Amino acid sequence: MNASNTTELMNTLGSQAKAASALMARASAATKRHALLSLAVLLRTHVDGLQVENDKDLQRARAAGLADPLIDRLKLTPAAIETCAQGCEQLAGMADVIGEVIGLRQMPSGIRVGQMRVPIGVFGMIYESRPNVTIEAASLAIKSGNAAILRGGSEAIDSNRALAALVQQALTSASLPPDAVQLVPTTDRAAVGQLITMPQYVDVIIPRGGKGLIQRISAEAKMPVIKHLDGNCHTYVDDPCDIAMAVTVADNAKTQKYSPCNATESLLVARAVAAEFLPRIGAIYAAKGVEMRACPESLALLAAVPGASLSAASEADWSEEYLAPVISIKLVAGLDEAIDHINRYSSHHTDAILTTDHRHAQRFLREVDSASVMVNASTRFADGFEYGLGAEIGISTDKFHARGPVGVEGLTSLKYVVLGEGEVRG
Repeated sequence: MNASNTTELMNTLGSQAKAASALMARASAATKRHALLSLAVLLRTHVDGLQVENDKDLQRARAAGLADPLIDRLKLTPAAIETCAQGCEQLAGMADVIGEVIGLRQMPSGIRVGQMRVPIGVFGMIYESRPNVTIEAASLAIKSGNAAILRGGSEAIDSNRALAALVQQALTSASLPPDAVQLVPTTDRAAVGQLITMPQYVDVIIPRGGKGLIQRISAEAKMPVIKHLDGNCHTYVDDPCDIAMAVTVADNAKTQKYSPCNATESLLVARAVAAEFLPRIGAIYAAKGVEMRACPESLALLAAVPGASLSAASEADWSEEYLAPVISIKLVAGLDEAIDHINRYSSHHTDAILTTDHRHAQRFLREVDSASVMVNASTRFADGFEYGLGAEIGISTDKFHARGPVGVEGLTSLKYVVLGEGEVRG
């Protein structure tokens, strides 16, 4: 597709999204609920067809030599489709926050002042690999009364086209504009450059993918960006802690799935519990083929673990997001050193403490500067679906507007409303 055709295409998508956003903003809660429930039904009844399209993408990806973690993200399994359907149903069952007025208060002048929650308008979504993001973004657009322009990765084009067709079918069945959710139909990379420089149509851009993509979007976009750069998540095993629980949680946080951004990439262990904890977790990681890149003290405690894949951690390992069966391990003196290490090396995504000391837990929650901070739970819970948001558009590590998993409220804005009875300012 040449440059003029791409520009024309994107302007068409933009103008259609803008028109659709006005209709979505005034859609009733019942109408949006109808669309979401219809989408859940369509997903379940088209599992076989969706897998046929997904298989085309998987075959191309394998032929192109795509890395295993990326192929894993590309898979649209029946379980993944069911999760998408459940997310639509969860959103459908949630209260509609659009039009909600909060903080209404009477002023001395007689006027009442509050804030009303309203849709942002049009959001652009640029994402890689995971085709389920198409449904998450579409369902959140519907629930929040926004319009969306979705640009998935070229590696998932067939899957995304099939999913987007179901979304538009669901919108139509609810008498909502099908242009409320549009997929960019071309894999031409120039379309991304066009999408992020159309502030006349697009109110916010949400990139979801590798660090390079997000850095590019953040640098070049002409509208606000909701982003996270990477997920270097930590689990800190405190002194004191329940060792058995810590082993279970540290195992799940790393090995339940390696490719998500909320998998633990770095394990910090208080020196006082390391001799008891490290050999136990090390045996589990060794059995599952997890490479351990460890500090010298950790290496000494792990040396006797049969079959362990061990190497000395470099300075770069403390900042690394592996997305693979690799974990960095470091011994620390205690809570203060753990917090300092996390705030220095973390990507401010998700960090957890495993402890039986309530005061330590409270300090960790207050002082660790991350979007999600957890006590005695796996970092793998940092997810919109698990947080009861129905779905997520992404996980923001920004500090303004939206932080952590971005659900319906993250796709809305607040405007001031003033209610009077003829008051004038003196």
